[in-house]
Amino acid sequence: MYVCLCTGVTDQEIRQTIAEGAASVEEVAYCTGAGTRCGSCVSAIAALVEEGDAPARRPSLRMLRTSAA
Repeated sequence: MYVCLCTGVTDQEIRQTIAEGAASVEEVAYCTGAGTRCGSCVSAIAALVEEGDAPARRPSLRMLRTSAA
C-alpha cells in the first residue's frame, strides 16, 4: 500500500529501506523521499520504523541465561 502519495513510496519500499539499515524517519526520507513534501505520512513512516526496530529491542534468551555454578 502507498504510504507517501506525494512521492509514490509504498510500505514495502520503506520496510526494505529499514531492513537495509535506515533507523529513523529522517533516514527513510533521505533514502526514499517519503515524508519530504506535505509531511502527512511521517507518522506512518515512524510506525514502520518502530515496527522494524521491535525485534532488535527484545533481549535474546541467550543473553538472559546465567551459568550454573
